[in-house]
Amino acid sequence: MVNVRGNGGTEVVVYYIIAIAVIAIDQWTKWLVVQNMNVGERIPIIEGFFYWTSHRNEGAAFGILQGQMWFFYIVTIFVIGFVIYYLHKEARGRKWLGTALGLVLGGAIGNFIDRVLQGEVVDFIDVFIFTYNYPIFNVADMALVIGVGILIIIILREDVEQRKNEK
Repeated sequence: MVNVRGNGGTEVVVYYIIAIAVIAIDQWTKWLVVQNMNVGERIPIIEGFFYWTSHRNEGAAFGILQGQMWFFYIVTIFVIGFVIYYLHKEARGRKWLGTALGLVLGGAIGNFIDRVLQGEVVDFIDVFIFTYNYPIFNVADMALVIGVGILIIIILREDVEQRKNEK
């Protein structure tokens, strides 16, 4: 059996569990939308702010690169491989890094499943901020954004620490 125990007792397996949880919640919520709503149908949750809207996206975030599925397949496979490698190489004993990578992994796989099985990504979370209609997104997208946000914070904090140590 492979030893997955890292420094400080934190286990890499926990980060895979985070990824699996993201994938499960993402796929379940998308399934609910596909089974119960027509494309374009909107259900108000908080009128004027938050809606459940059945939408399909053949591109990336914000609808860019529509119809470029092979590009997304290649990029996603690369991202998944890199995240798994980095998880095992750097995340042991670093719970925030591991959590961020688990979120990114789950989000990437969640949207990859849609692209492979349906040729498009199911989006449904529709938010209005004042008069701005934010692009419709899904659970995988949230996991990716939160994971990348945590990674940015980690990188910035490490940079600040490194600069302090150089002085």
